[in-house]
Amino acid sequence: MLSKKIFDDISDKLSDTISNSPIKDMEKNVKSMLGSAFNRMDLITREEFDIQQQVLLKTREKLAELETRVIALEALLAQNSNNPASAPENNTDSPA
Repeated sequence: MLSKKIFDDISDKLSDTISNSPIKDMEKNVKSMLGSAFNRMDLITREEFDIQQQVLLKTREKLAELETRVIALEALLAQNSNNPASAPENNTDSPA
């Protein structure tokens, strides 16, 4: 118990000394400079990043779905162009 009290006393004295020393001023200045630099970098928050990540995931899913539909439609088109009997006839030469 005595060692814990001594440790707490030393810790308190060190904190007081540091808070009244030029080191504390330097720490404030460094924090201010870093904050200013981060603001100029136009960084985003984690929440904004997560939202954009979800949007990107949904967009990729939609793209995959549309790619599948295009492939199916291209296959249907190729099948219809290879089988002219199933395609509708546009015969404008016959008399009406």
